[in-house]
Amino acid sequence: MILSLKFAQKLSIAYNTACKPLCHKLNLPQTAFDILMFLANNPNYKTASDIVEIRKLKANLVSVNVNRLVREGYLRRESTEDDRRKTLLICTDKAQPIIGQGRMLQTAFAEKLFENIDEPAKKAFFEIMNTVEKNLDDILERRN
Repeated sequence: MILSLKFAQKLSIAYNTACKPLCHKLNLPQTAFDILMFLANNPNYKTASDIVEIRKLKANLVSVNVNRLVREGYLRRESTEDDRRKTLLICTDKAQPIIGQGRMLQTAFAEKLFENIDEPAKKAFFEIMNTVEKNLDDILERRN
């Protein structure tokens, strides 16, 4: 198990390192960039509390960065009819070029991760990951 924790930590550090030049170029803190990409890549999640819960970021850090993204025109807040306390975060047209660059970076990062790995090995890896994800879902379902 230590190996899997070490892998997850190394993966996170490598991804953050890959993002730094783009964040610098865009003049965005990494957390703001991560929030924008999270919202763009996960359309089922639309609130600051989703970001806090799923990404495990501190609420005040999310709040500061969401405020910045709204102020700079990359996100807009939208009320919901069913819950006046709930505010949706919507990526704006201004955010689309950043999201496009972020997705290209994510694709290049994934390609680099699988460099020198043949197709059968990649296929086996993804099959294993899908099974592990289903097992995790079962564990979490039993917890509730």
